[in-house]
Amino acid sequence: MTKFIGRKRELESLKGLLRKKSPSLVVIRGRRRIGKSRLAEEFSSAFNKAYILTGIAPEPGVTANDQRKEFFRQLHEYRLPIYRNDDWGDLFFDLAKECQKGRILVVLDEITWMGSQDPTFLPKLKNAWDRYFKQNPQLILIISGSNSAWISKNILSSTGFFGRVSMRLLLEELSLPECNAFWDDWPGKVSAYEKFKILSVTGGVPRYLEELRPDLSAEANIQRLCFDTEGLLFREFDQIFHDLFQKSGPFYKLIVQNLIDSPLSVTDLATKLGRSRGGDLSKALEELKESGFLSRDYTWHLATGKQLESSRFRIKDNYLRLYLKYILPHKEQIQSTRLHRLPHGWLSMMGIQFENLVVNNGMLVTSLIGISPEDLVNANTFFQAPGTRKRGCQIDYLIQTRFRTLYACEIKFCQGAVGKEVIKEVEEKLQRLQLPRGFSCRPVLIHVNGVTEDVVDCGYFARIIDFSELLS
Repeated sequence: MTKFIGRKRELESLKGLLRKKSPSLVVIRGRRRIGKSRLAEEFSSAFNKAYILTGIAPEPGVTANDQRKEFFRQLHEYRLPIYRNDDWGDLFFDLAKECQKGRILVVLDEITWMGSQDPTFLPKLKNAWDRYFKQNPQLILIISGSNSAWISKNILSSTGFFGRVSMRLLLEELSLPECNAFWDDWPGKVSAYEKFKILSVTGGVPRYLEELRPDLSAEANIQRLCFDTEGLLFREFDQIFHDLFQKSGPFYKLIVQNLIDSPLSVTDLATKLGRSRGGDLSKALEELKESGFLSRDYTWHLATGKQLESSRFRIKDNYLRLYLKYILPHKEQIQSTRLHRLPHGWLSMMGIQFENLVVNNGMLVTSLIGISPEDLVNANTFFQAPGTRKRGCQIDYLIQTRFRTLYACEIKFCQGAVGKEVIKEVEEKLQRLQLPRGFSCRPVLIHVNGVTEDVVDCGYFARIIDFSELLS
């Protein structure tokens, strides 16, 4: 088993349940490959017995009966005396008989696969919890799955499970300092710049980082994973939309493909797709957001700090962005084995990917600037819509504090030091930004490979942040 990295807070929260004198029902959600199963496995070491059971991926022809048979087969792997497999109620009852005493963990992993085809699955699971499982005060039952929207609708928001869930965990990507631990045992020294090239592709998704080879450079690892027909990240996109969204997968793919060039409002996206704002589109956007692939970024009123109704959907997931923008256009070349090096424009693409990575780790930026959470009003990408008296404006990352101070962050990812031309770029942006009376705005530069002396000497930036400090 690979080294367990990160998730200290989540693991401590789970271990805290062991000090209760009553059973616990836990729900763990999160993006595919984010480490839900690995967290449950790590937690299982604290138990006398642990039964980790998972559903079958929804391949064509897989039925509700196949899911029950697989559940039954996995129970037999644990050498449990269970002989009935034609009804979920019987399966849960027979499993519960083996969980009557002692510290026991039961994990139902990928529960969406396991139960979504059988309308009796969740009601029978609820009855089994009420009548059997919770009779053991030392038992913990974990429900886990990648389709966060399905779990939220059918379990967390369901009247059947109301008041029964002791803990909800939503696993986000690992933070940058946590990701850094993947390079701990590598030979020699790996620069922060090289690490960021990898992270700009993988984000903080642990399963992707586990695929890295220590003997290869960042470019060679990316070539192997993304631009080879056998590479995990070459095949991953289609697998995600098939496994998570099944019949709706093609429509969900179409949505993210229309967001690749720029974030869009629901209205603009509906226009591009030729659909209404509500209905299927609204549901799909919510599911993609719940599953960690999209972010809905609201702008806000600077004078009051209050969120405005206007918002745009952005592809949050770094891997998804890279696939659509850079892998998909070269898919035919890759499949014909005619692509033997990273395509042209690679470093420019890394700049866009790095910017997204920084925004996803925005709270680390506020920490590096020295802003305490209680002083923070808003922090996100910021877009100012054009009007009769103002021009449109977009700030890579804008931080607003309760002291009427704004920090406008410009994010740069360069092979060499950032030069003085960045000052003109930021000046033009801030000239467009309409500041309320009494507000101050300080420009901040975020970089990885240093800045030239003239950038430092001119004193234009209030803060120059070396993001590589987070990976030192």
